[in-house]
Amino acid sequence: MAEGRAREEFMAEAQELVDSLRRDLLVLDAAQRQGQADPDALNGLFRGVHTLKGLAGMFSIEVVGRLAHVLEDLLEELRLGRVEMTQDILDLLFEGSDGFAKLLHEVSTGEPAGVDVQAFADVLHSVGKVSVGTDNVLEAYELDRQMLAVLTEYEEHRLRANLEQGKGVFRLYVCLALDTIDSALEDIKERCRGTAEIITYLPSMDSTGKDVIDIEMWLASGTDEAGLRAVLKGVEAKIERVQRRPMPAPAGRVGASVAPTGPTGAVAAPVVPAEQPQEPTSPEGRPAAGVVPVSTNGPSTAVSPPAAGGSQVESSPHRQRTVPSAVRVDIRKLDYLMNIVGELGTLRSQIGRVLEDMRTGSNEHRKLVLDIHRIHRMFHRHLTEVQEGVLDIRMVPLSQLFDKIAVIVRQAARELDKDVQLNVVGAQTEVDKLIAEDLADPLMHIVRNAIDHGVEKPDKRESSGKVRHGTLTVAASHKGNHVVIEVSDDGAGVRLEAVRETAVRKGVLSPQAAVDLTRHELMQVIFMPGFSTAAKVTDLSGRGVGMDVVKTNITRLGGSVDVESVEGEGTRFIITLPITLAIVNALLFEIKGRLFSIPLSSVQEALIVDPGSLQTVESREVLTLRGETLPLCRLAVLFMLEQPAQPLHSAFVIVVVVGQRRIGLVVDRLAGQQDIVIKSLGKSLSQVPGISGATDLGDGRLVLVVDAAAILDEVLSLRRAQLRGGAVC
Repeated sequence: MAEGRAREEFMAEAQELVDSLRRDLLVLDAAQRQGQADPDALNGLFRGVHTLKGLAGMFSIEVVGRLAHVLEDLLEELRLGRVEMTQDILDLLFEGSDGFAKLLHEVSTGEPAGVDVQAFADVLHSVGKVSVGTDNVLEAYELDRQMLAVLTEYEEHRLRANLEQGKGVFRLYVCLALDTIDSALEDIKERCRGTAEIITYLPSMDSTGKDVIDIEMWLASGTDEAGLRAVLKGVEAKIERVQRRPMPAPAGRVGASVAPTGPTGAVAAPVVPAEQPQEPTSPEGRPAAGVVPVSTNGPSTAVSPPAAGGSQVESSPHRQRTVPSAVRVDIRKLDYLMNIVGELGTLRSQIGRVLEDMRTGSNEHRKLVLDIHRIHRMFHRHLTEVQEGVLDIRMVPLSQLFDKIAVIVRQAARELDKDVQLNVVGAQTEVDKLIAEDLADPLMHIVRNAIDHGVEKPDKRESSGKVRHGTLTVAASHKGNHVVIEVSDDGAGVRLEAVRETAVRKGVLSPQAAVDLTRHELMQVIFMPGFSTAAKVTDLSGRGVGMDVVKTNITRLGGSVDVESVEGEGTRFIITLPITLAIVNALLFEIKGRLFSIPLSSVQEALIVDPGSLQTVESREVLTLRGETLPLCRLAVLFMLEQPAQPLHSAFVIVVVVGQRRIGLVVDRLAGQQDIVIKSLGKSLSQVPGISGATDLGDGRLVLVVDAAAILDEVLSLRRAQLRGGAVC
């Protein structure tokens, strides 16, 4: 038992580290494509691999430890500038992070991962080192010898690299109170982020008072002294720019590093140890990045490259040391707690029913009724708080999923020799953890499909008047009780005639049905099993599988997927999902004496209709609602509780909206609303069309829960409406 729990803890922490490695790699990739370096991301990557190696050693996961060891060696060479960061090196680092993920899956499931660590190590060891040369750019500047002498190898490398890039070096002198030195240093570091890189900071032996300490910082920046003063406005500090030495007479090359004296004449050990990078990087503070810099907070437009000479990559701001505020919780424990909360909801309903019965009794029970009523209100308030708290625990930001998408975009673009820029909007949008996990595969299918079929190659884009790089935008936002995720590209779009021809050729549609389809209906054909317009099969798409799986999986989550496309301009997929599948507020209704329920999140409105106002268009009943045609479905007919020909005497219509589609469900009577916990029907009944589960109302009655998205697919699908000719209900 203890060993199994320890293994679960290892898996949870190791997976977090692997996710962090991917984020750092994406930031490095974005910086490298702009010809810049991001030492913070590189340091974060080195720390993550080092931590993973120690964690693997602690739990005796030898194969993970060996992979971490060989990657750590390469990262150390990169940090010290002995190996040049290139796209090929980044490919190896991405391959290493994928290797970690596969090995963790092997540890978790026992299934062979197929990762040859020794072969990978041989490839890494064959990476050629870059000659540093004998020229020493430090000799060209008036840097004090004694101060240079205490720099670590890494700090000296970063100082040299910044000078070689033409950036200026500044000395910052500041006097800090001992009791607030930590917070004061963090404030200065935070101010400098994005403007200057702190090479090191050193305490002086000659302080001006017993309760204060003098600190000298060395900063490298592409801005001037006035720019630094603006950034550090409010900080009492002295700033000096390190000047170049006068040009000496022509001579041979200078030798090794020299060590000057500092402004106070004192030498002290640096605050930052040699083995450690400057600052840990918060995964939460680093936005997801794509093939090039990714926008995660603004409109869905590309991020402009940083100005020349800037010391930081724009895609990696706000790096800071933070204490993790999240606690890992086993999802099974949350599910158990959720079931208890569901039972409390049932109990609340029972109390309400008893209260209603007592109200209709004699007056001698009046005081008792008032007491129970008060208790019922308190119970309701506390139960609501528990429900909201538990639901909040289950919520996770979609950034965790979008980070994986960014890796897929990079890999797919390089494999297909395409230039793709990824923009991310709304990465902090939250959704239920279980929904996020089940959403991963469908979203990956859509992204791969967009890169393979949508975005053209650079030369083709240029010849058609577009910029050479394609743009893929992934945007998430809340809309009521739903989350909407849009994946759009500016590629070639979908050629409708090709879809029509392929559908007829493969027997998906008859020639006449294909002609009669509307534009929206024709776009839905791409979700049919076995449909693909790909001219050839690739590892990414074109096998006739994928898009039908996307629709099936999203529908299973109670959501919907729609697609819009303009030939030559691009394609947009719109995924609409409920925020949570745990506790939902449902509308109860009756059909032929049987009680059903439907989540209120899918209900737009409910109304009484006069049967005489119903019309029949192309064998389908419709209702004109505020000037728009609303297709109708008699649930009694769909569920085979009555014959289609029977006339309606009176009816209620529940207007259901899922994504961009809506339909009116014709029912006999509305029976109120209630919070419910949806229970699975089990494997044998899980495929019943139009039903997502069942719930207990608390009085012994079990009612089926109608799946709004599945009903829409069942009624409005092309297979029923076009291939069979006529409406379902």
